[in-house]
Parts: sequence; structure tokens; C-alpha cells
Amino acid sequence: MSPNKQLFALISVSDKTGITDFARQLLGLGYTLLSTGGTRKLLADAGLAVTGVSEHTGFAEIMDGRVKTLHPRIHGGILGRQQDQAVMQEQDIPAIDLVIVNLYPFEAVTSSADCDLQDAIENIDIGGPAMVRAAAKNHARVSIVVDPADYAMVAEELATSGSVSASTRFNLATRAFAHTARYDGLVAAYLSRQTGEVGQQSILPKYITPQFQRRQELRYGENPHQAAAFYVESGVQPSGIAAAEQLQGKELSYNNINDADAALECAGQFNQQSACVIVKHANPCGVALADTNTEAYLKAFATDPVSSFGGIIAFNQAVHTDVATAITDKQFVEVVIAPDFSSGALERFAAKPNVRLLRSTDKDQNAAALHYQRVSGGLLVQQKDSDRIRQADCRCVSDRQPTEQEWLDMLFAWKVARMAKSNSIVYAAGGRTLGVGAGQMSRVDSARIARWKAGDAGLDLGGAAMASDAFFPFRDGIDTAAEAGIKAVIQPGGSMRDEEVIAAANEHGLAMVFTAIRHFRH
Repeated sequence: MSPNKQLFALISVSDKTGITDFARQLLGLGYTLLSTGGTRKLLADAGLAVTGVSEHTGFAEIMDGRVKTLHPRIHGGILGRQQDQAVMQEQDIPAIDLVIVNLYPFEAVTSSADCDLQDAIENIDIGGPAMVRAAAKNHARVSIVVDPADYAMVAEELATSGSVSASTRFNLATRAFAHTARYDGLVAAYLSRQTGEVGQQSILPKYITPQFQRRQELRYGENPHQAAAFYVESGVQPSGIAAAEQLQGKELSYNNINDADAALECAGQFNQQSACVIVKHANPCGVALADTNTEAYLKAFATDPVSSFGGIIAFNQAVHTDVATAITDKQFVEVVIAPDFSSGALERFAAKPNVRLLRSTDKDQNAAALHYQRVSGGLLVQQKDSDRIRQADCRCVSDRQPTEQEWLDMLFAWKVARMAKSNSIVYAAGGRTLGVGAGQMSRVDSARIARWKAGDAGLDLGGAAMASDAFFPFRDGIDTAAEAGIKAVIQPGGSMRDEEVIAAANEHGLAMVFTAIRHFRH
């Protein structure tokens, strides 16, 4: 860098977080500030010397600001290379060394209920992406900053070494292209959801271009021979497992994250009492409600102590010393996730330093999000299965009406069955699981496994409720349940043999309700 070279920084930001302090630092480092519109006014009002882009280009903003930075003196200054020096001098185009740009708040605007198509169109940034892409393309010379979180790093490099390193410029350029890619994806997704009818939108867009940022590399994937990493969606508020904070323990594995996500979602269904969910291989193997976390944990653990070994435990309330002691005394556990941990609980778990503790205060499981499943050559996309069933939503189809307790048991079992891999059968009573059968090709086998597990755990199924995530195609599942002592059944209904299944329930004196909602989970 020539000691006499004038340094230019171009600033045009929608997100103005920290920009005044950053601009002040740049002035102190000898930069001339160029800026536009609201950003220029903000800097000028703060007492900073700033040159308007129109003054720099000699061309006024036109078309209500639609055209202001699309000018050769801007883009030539950004894109110019060493071999372009002669033409830059001939055309009086000074080099722009630093570009600080982030884009119109398209996502925020279109998320508003009163946003119409015209509002959306006017919030599609044109000049901003052009400057970002130009600067990123010419990162061999130009530093492009799109994220306020990077201001401090760039300022420090400039202050200590007088320039931004080549590796930092490259990383900034990579982030910049991801920034514009996501922005273009948001615009494409919004427009492709429009049906042409005013106020009407399609749930599933024609094009999907989400952006995910790597948070951490993992030791391996589901198996040691598979490379893996954990990515979080860029530009959106983290939710669920992505919003959790790790307090202690080894790094999370691929399977840890997958299972913790399932445990957290299951626990998030309950809010009236303390809930404990124990998950193994993404299936709940024990779930219980109680007045305290300790009681809930002991009941959940008792459902299937064998499967609970090496499991993931989630709570819907803060973990205290007593339940931490119970867990560490009773079992090997991979992950414990809860809204918070008391100092006593943290001290107790500290004796087991490999146990991963995750604090998650996120109550919103992002029900509006789409669910993605990669398949060879494509992507399956669906709405998240967030449907919740209440008693009023169900229809009793049996001769015998359920008792009040049976209603409570059925609805509890239904919530657990929703989270188990299909085909799933859940036996439950008194706010706790008694047996869980999941992931079988035959529903009757799932029922048998749930009964077998209950027997192994010494749990009595007499008078319990059964939940099935899908309809019974034959009566054999009902016969199996009645033989085990089940007295109430909740299921979607909708089989060609519903009448045969209802007749079986009546023969055995079972109460049976239909939800008309299926909860397959593959």
C-alpha cells in the first residue's frame, strides 16, 4: 500500500448495529467514508465526516433511491485490479478498499401480516447485492463486510497491521456470497409462494434455497466412517436444539444432537407438570409427569431401565440437586437437557465430566418451519408435524365412554406415540409410560413389544391406555391390547376395517376414541 494512497470505505447498511463506532474507527485509521441515504444521515448526525455517494459520483440519486450506487465510479472503484490502474486514472475512479454493506430487510418486511406484493417488491435490494458481489469477487484487494459481528475483527486487523489479511478477505468474501445467496433465496421463495390471488400464498414454495452455516465439525456421523458437522440456518432466530447452550461435557456427537432434538421436542409438549423424557435412538423409551423432576425421572426411568442406558434425558423444568443425584446414581447418561440447572445440580454433574449438559430456554419449537428430508437426487419437504389433539377433537366410537382418568391417560399416551418411530404403540397410565413399542413393520408387533417391555420392567398394564400413531388395519392389535389388560384406546381411525376394530373393542369392554389425525414418524 502506498503511504500516500487515499483510502475509501463505502458504507450502506440496513442493519445499523455498531456502524457508528466502526465508522469512527475507520476515520481514525485514515479512511474517507462514502455513504448513502439513511446510513449517511446517521453518520453525519453523529458528527462524522462522510461524503455522500452522489457527491462522489456526481450523479444524483434518482427514482426514489432505486438508482444511487449503480455507477462506474462506485463499481469501477470496487472491481478495479492492479492491471486496471491506467483506465481508473483515465476515468478518475479512485479505488474503494473496504465495502460495508448489508441488505434491505426483505425478510422482516415480508414477515409482516400487512405486507403486500408491492411492499415486498420495493424491498428487493438491487444496488446492495451488486456492491457485495463485486467486492467479494475482488477480495484479492477489497474487504467486504456484511455482518456487524465482524466489525471488531476487521478494525483490529487494520489497527495492528494496517491492512486486512488475505485469509480474512477470503473468509469475508465467502460469507458475503452466502449472504447474497440467502437473500436471493428469500426473494425467490416469497415470490414462488404467491398464487396470483391477493392475500393468497402457497405453503410450499416452488423453489427452496435455504442457507445453513456450519457451527461445529463433529467427530463423525451416525457411524465412525461418516464425516459430519452441525449446521444452523443462517439469518433466523435459533430454535430447538440449535438454541441450546452446552454447559459441560464432551463435544456433542451427531447422534447426541439428533436424539436431544427428539427429547426436547417431546418434553416441550408438556407444561402443566414436571415432565421427564428419556430418548434412545430418537425414540422415547420413558416419559412421565409428576409434581417434581425427581419423581418424573424415576417413573420415566422405570419404564425401560435397559433402554435408558446411554440415553438422552430432557426436562421441561429446571434441574436441581436431587434429580441430578438420582440420575448420576442410577444410570450412564449421554446428555441432560433442561431450561436451567441449579448450582447444586451443576456441582453434582461435575463429578461426571463427560455428561453433556444443555440449557435450552426455547419454548417455541418453530412450528411454522418446514421439515426437510434428503433423498437421492432430491429433497422431500413437508410441514412440521405440530398438530395437537385435545379431548374435544376426539370422537368416541365404542359403546363404553372413557372415564376422566382414561381420557388423561389416552391423551398423554398420544403425545408420546407422536414422537415415536412408526409403527408406534404406547401403553400409559397415571401420567407415565408403561411400555413403548416403536419402529416395527407390523403394528401388532409394536403392541407385543410394548407389552413385553412393560412385563420386563414389572409394570402392570391393567386398566392402562393404549395409543397408536396410525389406524389398526385388523382387530388383532385390539385383541393383543385387551389380553394385556388395556381398557382405553386412542387411534386415528380411517381403516377399511374400522367396524371390525370397533366391534373388537366392544367385545372386550374397551373405550375407544378416534382422533382423525395420523402421526407417522419415519
